Amino acid sequence: MDTKFARRTERIGRTTCSYWRAGRCNRNPCRFLHIETPSPPAACGYGNTAYNYGKKPHSSFENTLKYGSKKALLRDYGDRGDATRVAKAFKKSSPRICKYWINNNCVHGEQFLYLHSWFRGDGFSTVMKLQEHKKVITGIALPVGSDKLYSGSTDGTVRIWDCHTGQCAKVINLGAEVTSLISEGSWIFVGLQNAVKAWNIQTMSEFTLDGPKGRVRAMTVGNNTLFAGAEDGVIFAWRGSSKADSPFELVVSLTGHTKAVVCLAVGCKMLYSGSMDQSIKVWDMDTLQCTMTLNDHTDVVTSLICWDQYLLSSSSDRTIKVWACIEAGSLEVIYTHTEENVSVDLILFGQSPKLMIFLYYRVLFHFLGRLFAKKDVALIELCPGGLFFTGDESGLLMVWKWLEVPKVASS
Repeated sequence: MDTKFARRTERIGRTTCSYWRAGRCNRNPCRFLHIETPSPPAACGYGNTAYNYGKKPHSSFENTLKYGSKKALLRDYGDRGDATRVAKAFKKSSPRICKYWINNNCVHGEQFLYLHSWFRGDGFSTVMKLQEHKKVITGIALPVGSDKLYSGSTDGTVRIWDCHTGQCAKVINLGAEVTSLISEGSWIFVGLQNAVKAWNIQTMSEFTLDGPKGRVRAMTVGNNTLFAGAEDGVIFAWRGSSKADSPFELVVSLTGHTKAVVCLAVGCKMLYSGSMDQSIKVWDMDTLQCTMTLNDHTDVVTSLICWDQYLLSSSSDRTIKVWACIEAGSLEVIYTHTEENVSVDLILFGQSPKLMIFLYYRVLFHFLGRLFAKKDVALIELCPGGLFFTGDESGLLMVWKWLEVPKVASS
């Protein structure tokens, strides 16, 4: 009983007198405080009402700290210490972005517990946010020498953005899901269901490349050849043609994968293809024959990049594998990195061995920072000038710029 009484007395001693606030307290002495106590740090949201939409107020000190290190914060700043200091400490311990802030609905200022930023890290910054697509962004391209950015989405549109103003200059409605989009020289290639659209941005000519079965999930260009991976596991290859009706000619169909091809990469005179069948196939660019199949991943191979003499692959099995040519032209895994909490994707920053970075890590897997989005990031694309782009499942397209080129520490 004495313990309960002591706790109650301590709680009362930390409470401001409501009558004193109203100017009507006539008790002397009063067991409640006649001073204002610091407010707890407010969580991001629409306000500190008793019950927001029938739920407990998420600005409660106990509730807002349940996702962070509450004991550490209480130890360092006290039970009801300075709200700004506590909020700053919470931000350091929590990588969560404020869901109200990203929708421009957060009413709190400095005293917020979740991030009001699209990233954590010092090496990059946001250039602009482009929100016009209604569904998943599946392709982004910035042709060399052009001041227009192209983006494709499963909402059935390709949008052309003015790089100077950030405004959408044109919308092309294709009437079907755009499942991939790349650029090469003056050409824009758009992957659709059962076809690839080819647009020349200089002559304004347009062609349809038939052949693929199902959605074209991945495309790349190498050795003057356009490769397109389809949903049925077949890779189609077109080369330049002198025919009047089309500047492209289908030269071969590469078969071998049993499920959809979702990523392609070219390097060291080889074409590499990753598939939902969990395998990577290696194709000779001269003969267009499969020379080997790599089966070390245990889930969908999500992305591939060629860097120097190495092949890097990522997968939904939450691993990144580094492959090297060991002997007789065979590839073997020389390093595997496992990301515990999320699936991973790769991005190539440059061809120099000292300039390779990917979404969160560089070659030595050193943490660089974290990027945020409204929903899962569906696409990462590198463009000239130190820019890179991310597109998420909500249709949000973010333009980023590296403030300094990350360098790999010498071994």
